[in-house]
Amino acid sequence: MSSTASGKNGTWRNWGGNVSARPARQVTPASVEELAGAVRRAREDGLRVKAVGTGHSFTSIAATDGVLIRPQLLTGIRTIDRASMTVTVEAGTPLKRLNAALAREGLSLTNMGDIMEQTVSGATSTGTHGTGRTSGSIAAQIKALELVTADGSVLTCSGKENPEVFAAARIGLGALGVITAVTFAVEPLFLLTAREEPMSFERVLAEFDQLWTENEHFEFYWFPHTGNTNTKRNNRSAGPEQPVGRLAGWFEDEFLSNGVFQVAQWVGRAVPATVPAIAQVSSRALSARTYTDIPYRVYTSPRRVRFVEMEYAVPRAALVETLRELKAMVDRSGLRVSFPVEVRTAPADDITLSTASGRDSAYIAVHMFRGTPYQAYFTAAERIFTAHEGRPHWGKVHTRDAEYFSRVYPRFGEFTALRDRLDPDRLFQNDYLRRVLGA
Repeated sequence: MSSTASGKNGTWRNWGGNVSARPARQVTPASVEELAGAVRRAREDGLRVKAVGTGHSFTSIAATDGVLIRPQLLTGIRTIDRASMTVTVEAGTPLKRLNAALAREGLSLTNMGDIMEQTVSGATSTGTHGTGRTSGSIAAQIKALELVTADGSVLTCSGKENPEVFAAARIGLGALGVITAVTFAVEPLFLLTAREEPMSFERVLAEFDQLWTENEHFEFYWFPHTGNTNTKRNNRSAGPEQPVGRLAGWFEDEFLSNGVFQVAQWVGRAVPATVPAIAQVSSRALSARTYTDIPYRVYTSPRRVRFVEMEYAVPRAALVETLRELKAMVDRSGLRVSFPVEVRTAPADDITLSTASGRDSAYIAVHMFRGTPYQAYFTAAERIFTAHEGRPHWGKVHTRDAEYFSRVYPRFGEFTALRDRLDPDRLFQNDYLRRVLGA
């Protein structure tokens, strides 16, 4: 995945290509002081402010016609505290660089999502997550935050300092301020053994509770138009380290999962009638494999085929029923779905607007190849997800609004009240936040 880019005439576009904006000006501050000054100047000029990371959100959460703050100069590790086992990192640091730096120090985050191109502030602000039985999202690993608020002041928060801000700002949607630094809990570097294995859709659903219980991290991909899945189980290992071989890794992760898959998507987009047959082949392309490596090399994988995505968190107990309804919908709809459906889990957490706030959750992500009409598929899927009180990922396509969120998030009012206090004039407002949080 590439970083976010500006096109002609100062137009900003996201990675998925489905969102664009033309900010009045773009600012790349080299320090917290410069960022605070940019916020104050925007306020004086009557311009809204949004910060953008690498553009991996499929919503317009970072779009603005005001001042676009780009944090690529605010990078690197500030401090490592081995006594408290924390690391404080600048907000614009890509997760890829953070993970590599931590590994050199013999340290690691506990859990990760499946890509690491995002900045730490973008990933946490939108609720990026991986899969885990007891370990939650990246934001759930945060111990403290520093952010510039609407008046240009710098506010720090943690469980003890400004705890009401900390409860919300870990997944703050960019509505409370511009994050400048994040302090994460870390642990000594460890090894994970990954076991990847094809499995039938019916078997996965029948054994889901057992697979979830027996593994620290369990996820799977279901290929629509088939009864096939690929499963992945990650568990801590005493070693020895046995990474995927260079040739085998290139063949499966680059040639098959990206190169051949890209060609298959082109064919499916041009001739939709071929999609079910392509899905049958794709679902059998990858063989079973087992490998052991340091965490971020196991959790993450390269994603070079561009797509548009919707993802909802449903109560974990509702996962099997929700997936059966999704499969039945696809089977009877006449839709041609060329991308697999991704399924992961997370334990309940205490973050105000986390998709796992207060409940054990399962995530169902639906995708369509970039440039392929996705609205009919996503609309039908969203109808199923919302029937189970699903909560959409803040950075992925959805149509929900503040009225809906006030019903599915018991602490929604806490967040909006805090926003009223920190940003009463809505300096950080945009159309997306107006829809999901209210005026």
